[in-house]
Amino acid sequence: MFNIEDVREVIDRIREENGFEKVPYVIEELIYDEENDRLFIIGQDRTDKSAIIGNSFVIGKLKEALGVKQITVYSKLDLLIKRKKIEEHLKLIEGTHVEFLKPILEAELEYPPMRWPKLQNNGRALVFLSIYAKALLGFAEAFGLEPVKVGIKYAFPQIEYEPIEGDKLWIYEPNEEALIKEAKERGLDIVMSDFPFSVKFREDIALINPMRLLYVPHFRIKHLFGFIFPTRPFIDKIAFLDFILRLARDTLMEPTDGARLIWSVWRR
Repeated sequence: MFNIEDVREVIDRIREENGFEKVPYVIEELIYDEENDRLFIIGQDRTDKSAIIGNSFVIGKLKEALGVKQITVYSKLDLLIKRKKIEEHLKLIEGTHVEFLKPILEAELEYPPMRWPKLQNNGRALVFLSIYAKALLGFAEAFGLEPVKVGIKYAFPQIEYEPIEGDKLWIYEPNEEALIKEAKERGLDIVMSDFPFSVKFREDIALINPMRLLYVPHFRIKHLFGFIFPTRPFIDKIAFLDFILRLARDTLMEPTDGARLIWSVWRR
């Protein structure tokens, strides 16, 4: 339906008509997801990706010109890093009690587009509501897990959950020991939260950060599940900054998205 030369021609015209500098860039591949009317443009590297996006303006105009619902741009490097990470994570869960997640990881190896299999009846998991609270619940459902929702009291009033005693900084870096204890008390062997790692096994309990396990970046998370901030008393500017910088370092957060989120918190 789309070919690289035609798309390049439209991008070049948009850039020229709107005063953008003429820069070289390479489009490696186009993938059209007909089911969701989404075009994926794969650049060679991140410089190509930046040139194609054009500070979001070019993509907005390109979407109109091509008549598609959505356009997503990746660099080949982004996808290579993602696949390498997922291959490592598949090895980590092999032979464990969370090996049932293998089909969804394998589906992400083929991304784009997104084709998650439907997982069901995989038991219960403790879900500690942290920065990506809504996404954690969305991932639990996608994993076929019944979430046992816990969190710091009053942090996320939009969500019904059981409050537990803890420090507000756990929202930014969940306390492993405390959550393992909570899981044991409930007879659970899976804990999901915004841990600074993908998956770890401690005392026969799997600690999982699904965002890192599947290597799904912020912009996809926001599109899939939405994003909410904790309430004002639970905002810690330095902890939030550190959290966002870790995501940016690990290519899970675009710098422009990170800057917007940091500014949103800083001006509160």
